[in-house]
Amino acid sequence: MQAVLLNLPGRGKAWFARLYWRGVARIIGLERRCLGGLSPSRPTLFVANHCSWLDIVALGATLPGCFIAKGEVAGWPGIGLIAKLGRTIFVSRNRETVAQEQRLLEARLQAGDNIILFPEGTTSDGNRVLPFASAFFTLAFGAAKPWVQPVTIVYDRLEGQPLRHADRPLVAWYGDMDLAPHLLPLLRRRRVRATILLGEPMPPGSYANRKQMSAALERQISANAAALRQGRELPGA
Repeated sequence: MQAVLLNLPGRGKAWFARLYWRGVARIIGLERRCLGGLSPSRPTLFVANHCSWLDIVALGATLPGCFIAKGEVAGWPGIGLIAKLGRTIFVSRNRETVAQEQRLLEARLQAGDNIILFPEGTTSDGNRVLPFASAFFTLAFGAAKPWVQPVTIVYDRLEGQPLRHADRPLVAWYGDMDLAPHLLPLLRRRRVRATILLGEPMPPGSYANRKQMSAALERQISANAAALRQGRELPGA
């Protein structure tokens, strides 16, 4: 069905992608607790921290937007097809193609698509947020003039109990971990919960440049993630 929707106008393909990820979440026992409200504006650039392949499922089920993935993911058996059906935008990050890829991303925003951005550029171990690369925020200052919404995701419960520090490697997927050995032990668990905090959407022009925006959002998302890991309540959440 999604393959058909991809070739049709309208928002059906975006709606179905979220429905698809919600079905995957239910199958693997991933629960979502969402705090805050989604940006009502289009286009919106969702800026999130990243620690696991589970983020794709949790955020794909929550946010009405397209992911950005490295080009080689498109060729992965099974996963590549799923990513394409989820309307993922593939980039190589090569100097030779960066301008072309930037124009593609800008065109998607101008067409009204939201984009989900992981400015760490890789996954963390779940105990901290890695430094943001300001180059990712070039999109926030393009012709599409997207709104920007910070998103914090933390896995905080396992089998109904608070997730301990020692359990984080079970959820976080980082470094040189292979997917299959990480996937199977997690799928044997009945429930894992992701808490997703949706920050206040910011209109175009909220920051003077991408470096200021990158630094500010890194501080905000890092602080929110630390609070969520520690079980502290956040103002306005």
